[in-house]
Amino acid sequence: MKRFGSADLPLHYGYVPPWLAERMAKVGLAIVETIAMEFSTSEVISKLANPFWFQSFGAVMGMDWHSSGITTSVLGALKRSVNPHSKELGIYICGGKGKSSTKTPEELMAVGERTGLNGGQLSHYSRLTAKVDNTAVQDGFQLYQHNFIVDSQGEWCVIQQGMNTLSKKARRYHWHSKDLQSFINEPHTFIYGESQGQILNLTAGSASATREKSLLIVNEGPERMLKEIGHLSMPDHHDVRMEDVNMKRLGAMLWVAHENKPENFEELLMLKGMGPRALQSVALVSEIIYGTPTRFEDPARFSFAHGGKDGHPFPVPIKVFDETISTLQTAIQRAKIGNSDKMQAIKKLSELSWKAEENFTPNNNFDALVQKERDESYLHGGRTVFGKAKPPKGKGGSQLELF
Repeated sequence: MKRFGSADLPLHYGYVPPWLAERMAKVGLAIVETIAMEFSTSEVISKLANPFWFQSFGAVMGMDWHSSGITTSVLGALKRSVNPHSKELGIYICGGKGKSSTKTPEELMAVGERTGLNGGQLSHYSRLTAKVDNTAVQDGFQLYQHNFIVDSQGEWCVIQQGMNTLSKKARRYHWHSKDLQSFINEPHTFIYGESQGQILNLTAGSASATREKSLLIVNEGPERMLKEIGHLSMPDHHDVRMEDVNMKRLGAMLWVAHENKPENFEELLMLKGMGPRALQSVALVSEIIYGTPTRFEDPARFSFAHGGKDGHPFPVPIKVFDETISTLQTAIQRAKIGNSDKMQAIKKLSELSWKAEENFTPNNNFDALVQKERDESYLHGGRTVFGKAKPPKGKGGSQLELF
């Protein structure tokens, strides 16, 4: 069932440092490969078409949890890491930001030649989706990024983003071929951006009659005003606050990772040797892979896997990030030769968290959690765009009392 949604995406003009970009590419490839292996390439396309999942995906990769920069950085990282393995994975990522977006049709034609898909038709879809979001939906946002992701079966999604320099906001548009019946009548999976009040939307279902009449005159759709619904607000503040996070879900995950050693869970024996901080990150990555759509309503929660490059909620723990990547890569390689025990252990982490939520009551001591992460950041190789984390001065550390 198609539906519209919206959320604030504050414009960020920062950069992704090389040390993070490299890790984003590696963990992004590992997550995409795992989803394709455990489910299908169709599931990869479906998840990318969901803006709530996409924002959570970016947050778990160490990007600023609420910013517009997630779109460019995540898709750029995936294109660099996934495309060299496209033939094996069956997933092709085309397009990009600025001038790269104009090369999308050409790249899709090349994909067609390699796969036998109709490259001309895919190129037409690419141009049409861009035309609709730039012209048929006149909401004050000018497109500057366009990515077209397609699998070897021909299922595709489009993720494109527009900018409104006056409001300093971005809007992200998501398309999914699986649910698409018309390019001009309610085509979007989601429109993801700050509500602008009344907008000109030529694709609204309620505008169909007027659209048909207008075609006789100007061959253009009609004006139809509507308010966007299903608003999810991504706030302007950079820091992660308790109200941004589902504390019951976060607390249950922390309880599983920190208060119970793998020896206490027979299913997690394959993860023996990982410390509680690494288990915390892998548990959140596990949810990105195995979680259902309803579990991505609070993208900020996923920033507790690997922090954020701006230092919110805490610096990126490089050592933990590398351990997460190594764990996923090892699990993938073992699964390829028929030994999926480590992959099953990763899956169990999220399942145990979900089960723990049933009777879990968090203490909501959110500030203590964030402070503890910051105090111990230097132990995990914490780093931001401003530099490396240092030991706290004159502090004994904060107590973690979420459970």
